[in-house]
Amino acid sequence: MKVEKSELPEVLLIDLDVFGDPRGYFCETWQQRRYEDLGIPGPFVQDNISLSARGVLRGLHFQHPDPQGKLVHVLQGEIFDVAVDIRVGSPTFGRWVGARLSSENRRQMFIPEGFAHGFCALSESALISYKCTALYAPRSEGSLLWNDPEVGVRWPIEAPSLSSKDQAAVPLQKLAAEGRLPTYRSR
Repeated sequence: MKVEKSELPEVLLIDLDVFGDPRGYFCETWQQRRYEDLGIPGPFVQDNISLSARGVLRGLHFQHPDPQGKLVHVLQGEIFDVAVDIRVGSPTFGRWVGARLSSENRRQMFIPEGFAHGFCALSESALISYKCTALYAPRSEGSLLWNDPEVGVRWPIEAPSLSSKDQAAVPLQKLAAEGRLPTYRSR
């Protein structure tokens, strides 16, 4: 297994070890001790699966004050996965990183607590599995505007299909001014 830091050092990209033969393949997608040794903290307390059609964009979602870290893995298809640092006072506040994750490249992305997360489906359909470090807390749910010009995510699609929640999302500076974002704490 190979782990690389992204341009946002806390966001990690993981290339899994895959063992294949003509019958198929096997890979381990989570093993607590190994991932902790790589700097991916747990515990993970909730697993989710999301199915999206081509052009669907989900995000950019976060929870505050009950933050969630996420370990994202594509089971079928391909997505463009994005993390945005929303920690007020962070040296990388408002910066984003994105990566293509697919069932072909078998990459994972770890998005730590304090980051907004979103993705868009690039294949006909995309089946995503992700582990969360905290339970879903509706009262803590927040949504950062997917196309906030100040953040400037370069999505690989032009006219995404959005939920009503994502259409009503708020720009980063408004979320910060309203005190709806986490505060950066150096480690």
